[in-house]
Order: sequence, then structure tokens, then C-alpha cells
Amino acid sequence: MKLRFAPSPTGYLHVGNARLAVANFLFARRHGGKFLLRIDDTDTSRGKPEYEEAIRKDLTWLGIEWDEEKHQSARLERYEAGIETLKASGRLYPCFESEHELAAKREARIREGRAPIYDRAMLKLTAEQRERAEANGKTPHWRFRLSDGSKRWEDLVMGDCSVKLTAISDPVLVRADGTILYTLASIIDDLDLGVTHVVRGEDHVTNTGVQLDIAEALGAKAKRFTFAHLPLLLDSGGGKLSKRFDSLSLKSLRHDGMEPMSLVAYLSCVGSSQDPRVMTMGEAISSYDLAHVSKSAARFDMTQLLALNRRALHELSFEDARDRLPPEADEAFWNAVRGNVDLSAEIPHWWEVTHGDVVPPSQPEDRDFLRLALELLPVEPWGDDTWKNWTNALKAQSDRKGRTLFMPLRLALTGEDAGPELHVLLGLMGRARVVSRLEDAIRA
Repeated sequence: MKLRFAPSPTGYLHVGNARLAVANFLFARRHGGKFLLRIDDTDTSRGKPEYEEAIRKDLTWLGIEWDEEKHQSARLERYEAGIETLKASGRLYPCFESEHELAAKREARIREGRAPIYDRAMLKLTAEQRERAEANGKTPHWRFRLSDGSKRWEDLVMGDCSVKLTAISDPVLVRADGTILYTLASIIDDLDLGVTHVVRGEDHVTNTGVQLDIAEALGAKAKRFTFAHLPLLLDSGGGKLSKRFDSLSLKSLRHDGMEPMSLVAYLSCVGSSQDPRVMTMGEAISSYDLAHVSKSAARFDMTQLLALNRRALHELSFEDARDRLPPEADEAFWNAVRGNVDLSAEIPHWWEVTHGDVVPPSQPEDRDFLRLALELLPVEPWGDDTWKNWTNALKAQSDRKGRTLFMPLRLALTGEDAGPELHVLLGLMGRARVVSRLEDAIRA
């Protein structure tokens, strides 16, 4: 068994790409197969080395390891050989229509109530007509003549699938400038590199039918491949995920402090009958099953992912969390704040709250109460009962309780209206810092 992930280095990976990488990697590892990273870098106009490097960095961050790496740009001679094979068999034929002419043909067919597919007019081109066109400076693009009938396969997610080839335009496989298109390059790679299972998005279902036809034209047996087409992963609004949504790029999520295994765990379960849960890579591999994937589109829910990430951080021991903490942080600090961070990027903020400077908001209606709080603040040394004794004294003298008692203190001491338990934070701050915060809040 061999699977592959084949990104193009034309932008940063987003969660939609990552879902496919995770699916291929987990499936391969669960079944003892190989995992190939194929860089589809034939689009030299949009591809950039920095994007290729970012792909490797993102996959490594996720914990995805590949057994082999190939670049399409290094296989151009192999593609040329495939092109010549298809030309010799008459399946790849030259076309001289311009984009304007093709658009006019499509519009005419639509007006006539016919499907807007290519009419194969260039198949009737004589050798003399072709010579005349080339003499006039025209360079052809090349189309693949599809077979009649349909291509069927049993999909690991979608079940029985069929693509009616007669309802599709003969695909362009080589542009006029000689650039080979994905449809041909990808199937040649899969054949040459021993790929056995292709797990990709359902937007490639038609491609699969076409590529099976191309594989057979190249002399291969189509049954050598097993396919699984995952339903699309949509954004929260129901739209298709795109590289344009930078907030959902892996680069952004990593910068924001997302735990990589939280993302792997979430993407391995989203759109399936399994609920996302905190797990190790080993657990993700052993539990991954394409049979659990729904045939319906799934939505990427950032709220659900953050909740999962929060649980993952909450379960981290101090030793495991140490590399995410300020160098001076101790176990008491981590135990105090770990239940209140959704992302590790939030940890430095709570370090500032307990050990740095905070600007409290203005609370003019509570200044007298805060003055009383300052007067009643116990002297050191402090212990486990300090917070309880202080607030009980405040309650008795101010006649406040509940939110009216605790919220002014929280705002004054942390600058936040929610967060870790104040009785724990109080001990981390120390009396001098608490006095300073209360004085600042009274003056604000």
C-alpha cells in the first residue's frame, strides 16, 4: 500500500489541505503503507520556494512524516514520454481554437439547448489544414480523446461511483506553451511511483473517471487503484475553504498557539461519526477509519477546535507544557492558568497578569469599595485562607455579595472579566502587586 499527498507550492496550506494530508498519512500508517510527499511544482508562474518550504514546515509541525519525496519539475522527461505515447495512439490530438473561439462555441451550444462540451472539431483536421495553421503561427494545445461509456469504481467513502465520459469535454492535457496539466502529470506519477490508494476531495470525482481512462490508454490496468473521495470541508459560513482565508492557514494557527495534535485529532474526526477528542498520534492512527466518514460535506468549526485545544492544554502536565511557558514559570503558575487558555499564545498574557504589569479599567462607581478592599487586605504571610478571609471581611463591611463583590476585584487585579480562580492568582501575585493594582484601580 502506498498513498500520497500532493500539494502545489502556490500558497500556504490551510485546514482543507491539512485534512487530506492527515487522512492519507493516518490511513497509510494504520495499514502499514508508505506515505509519499509529491510537490506538484509545474506551475512556475505561481509556485514559490518559500511556499514549498512552508509545506514541509507545516507537515512536520503536524507530526506527519513522509517516506519519500518527489518533485514533478524533475519528471518532465517522463511526462514527455507519456505524451508521445498518447499521440502515437491517436488519443492525444492537436487543437488550434483560441479561448475566444472556444467560448463562442460553448455559448452557441447553450443557446441550442445542448451541453456545453467540446465538439471535437479538431479531430476532423487534415494534415494540410494543420500545416497551414502552424505556418500561420498557431501553436496547438492538446486534448485527450475520451472513451465512450463510463468509468466505475467502488469508492471507500462514496460507495459505487460512475463518471459518464461522453458528458465531459475531452480534457486539455498540454497547453499551447507546452505546460503539462495536473490531470496527466498526476496519473503518470501515480502509475510510476507505485501509488495504490488515492484519498482526495470529492471535487476530484470527475478527474478520477478521466484519469482512469488515461491510465488505460497508457497501458495500465485501472483496477490497480483504490479511491476514497472525502466530502468537501466547508468554512463556518458554508463556503469552500480557500488559500485566501489566511486565518485558517496552518501558518496562522501555529502562530496563534494551536496544538498540532489538536488539529490532527479534529481533522481526523470532522465529517465523520466520531466525536473529536484529545488523542496522541498513535491513537489517531489506530482509530482512523474511512468507513466512518460521512458522504455529506463537513463544516470546519473553529469553536469546536478551540474547545478541543483547550482540553488538550488542560491535560498537559507541567513537564510537557514547559516549552510553552515563560522560562521563569513554575508548576504552580501552570496549574493555575492551564484551564483558562484556548491557545498557548495566551499563556504570556497570564504571566503578565500574575508577574507583570496590568492596566485596570476605570470603575468610578466602585472606587469606595476598592478603597475598603485595600484597607482590609490582610498582611503577609499569606496562606490558603487569605482570599476567603479577605472577601468575608469585605462582604461583612460592604454588604456586597456574588458578582457585585467579586467582579470589581477581578477587574482591578487582572484587567479581565473572566479567568483563573482569584484565590489562586492572589498567591501568585503577592501582596505588593495586589496593593499596587488596587491603588491604580482607585485612581483610574
